[in-house]
Amino acid sequence: MGHNASLDFLNMIKEASSDNCNTSHKTQAISGSANTNHKAKSISGSANTSHKAKSISGSANTSHKTSTVSGNVNTGLKTSTISGNCNSGQKETIIANNISSAGILHNNPDSNSLKRNISRHSTQNTFAVIDTETNWYNEVMSIGIALADNSTFKCIGAKYYIIDPEYRKGGMYSEVLNIAKSIPKVVTSRQEAMDDIRKYLRSNGANSLYAYNAKFDYGHLEELSEFEWFDIMRLAAYKQFNSFIPVGAEVCKSGRLKKGYSVESILRMISGNVSYCETHNAVIDAMDELKIMELLGHNLDAYECARL
Repeated sequence: MGHNASLDFLNMIKEASSDNCNTSHKTQAISGSANTNHKAKSISGSANTSHKAKSISGSANTSHKTSTVSGNVNTGLKTSTISGNCNSGQKETIIANNISSAGILHNNPDSNSLKRNISRHSTQNTFAVIDTETNWYNEVMSIGIALADNSTFKCIGAKYYIIDPEYRKGGMYSEVLNIAKSIPKVVTSRQEAMDDIRKYLRSNGANSLYAYNAKFDYGHLEELSEFEWFDIMRLAAYKQFNSFIPVGAEVCKSGRLKKGYSVESILRMISGNVSYCETHNAVIDAMDELKIMELLGHNLDAYECARL
């Protein structure tokens, strides 16, 4: 590795800045008791997983089930529904066939579900959220991009790349590489992916990239250093910028949370959906990180302090 009764979820720690704090936070840490079918690079608490992890305390055992529903659906492009919660394993339902208008991915089926939508609005005032996943050799194996409107923070487009041959080597999150059914994936070489990403961003007027723990993504995507980079976590994990952080929460002198500031923890906090689970699929995570930006409610000027 390396920013809800029925909240509309966009077709969406990794920092350790020089805080005076004696805590360490490993990339994509999931804290607390969580049973999940995804591997985690660092899991504290009792974690049940069916996949090998670099550092896991607890026992391992879950499943990933997929079902397909066909028929006429009038709600969007392709729609992926990922249901379940962290305590029961994750089930994915894929709805395909006659679908027209916005792509929607549901993380949970109940009234507190989170949704990821892609708006059909067109604009040249855009920015992008980017997320990467790496293989066992710390090579980029997938890249996800959520293109967003500057003023509304709504997702207006998404791109997803699986990097060949790097993905073939396997990684902690290889099993979720193909779960984003509503976003067409491009399996290609790294060079071709980078060329296409630059063209896509420039043609859509996006000159800045936002990422959660952006130092990780920036460090793995040197070909995109020409763009301006900003760290979503620099606002999401700090009490000065995140009004959802509970009074009494343990923070460093800088205002940063000492723990519990992963994408999963922050999105649960600000969305109110305590059953949300981070997928660790690059394009879905990018859309989720965009949702964090939307829910925090800051305009882009506030992210100047998060510039890399």
